[in-house]
Amino acid sequence: MSDIELVSATKSFGGWLKRYKHRSTVLNCDMIFAIYLPPAAEEHPVPLLWWLSGLTCTDENFMQKAGAQRTAAELGLAIVCPDTSPRGSDLPGEHDSYDFGSGAGFYVNATQAPWNQHYRMYDYVTSELPALVSAHFPLNGKQAISGHSMGGHGALICALKNPGRYTSVSAFAPICNPGQCPWGEKALGGYLGDNRELWHEWDSCELIKAQGSDLPLLVDQGDADNFYVDGQLRPEALAAACEEASVPCTLRLQPGYDHSYFFIASFIDEHLRYHAEKLQ
Repeated sequence: MSDIELVSATKSFGGWLKRYKHRSTVLNCDMIFAIYLPPAAEEHPVPLLWWLSGLTCTDENFMQKAGAQRTAAELGLAIVCPDTSPRGSDLPGEHDSYDFGSGAGFYVNATQAPWNQHYRMYDYVTSELPALVSAHFPLNGKQAISGHSMGGHGALICALKNPGRYTSVSAFAPICNPGQCPWGEKALGGYLGDNRELWHEWDSCELIKAQGSDLPLLVDQGDADNFYVDGQLRPEALAAACEEASVPCTLRLQPGYDHSYFFIASFIDEHLRYHAEKLQ
């Protein structure tokens, strides 16, 4: 494993939660990712769930707060958590706000300078990191994808842009229509420029309108989520696009739940079992 460096290893429910550091060619910086390997991985290759996290998060948030390891161990499911942006590039203005730059890569490939030097998170999570983990860990090639908020947006676009790659996709409070909300307008404008037509490639609603999807969508959204109330997430636009394109979409509005990891922890087991069934 000369091209990845072990940062930490922690025993959890009979399996191992490990963090690794590596040099990313795509992002032109050093990156850290986390992987949970269930006990079954010591006996045979296992399927994989990708988890993409939201604004301000790193690889650690989900692994520490979601409580996913117990059920992942039971199901024999590995989980990989990438970081949410390049690190250490220190571009001008990169750390000035929580919703653009550091911790806010939005899982797109930036085309605008200086962001295009590093901010190619889509290629990182769909190409470079999958190749790395498949080379180093006992994975059987079957994979699913999920995420939260900005990471829910990432999970949806990765699945929609790569038909047949993932057995299933789900999301918690995803940014469903980034071309029509303040978070998305700031990020897509900054990374991709002012031509809104180019944004459609990175907007789940626009992708569904353009190409449909053979993969059903599972989305949980808390109805007490301030970002839902404020119009940042727009799950109703996703549901409408799916209905128009005849794409199966299960949108569950969960009464009283907010945007936090308490929400994720409350429903993560259902999502893990959903993906495990599809991964069989």
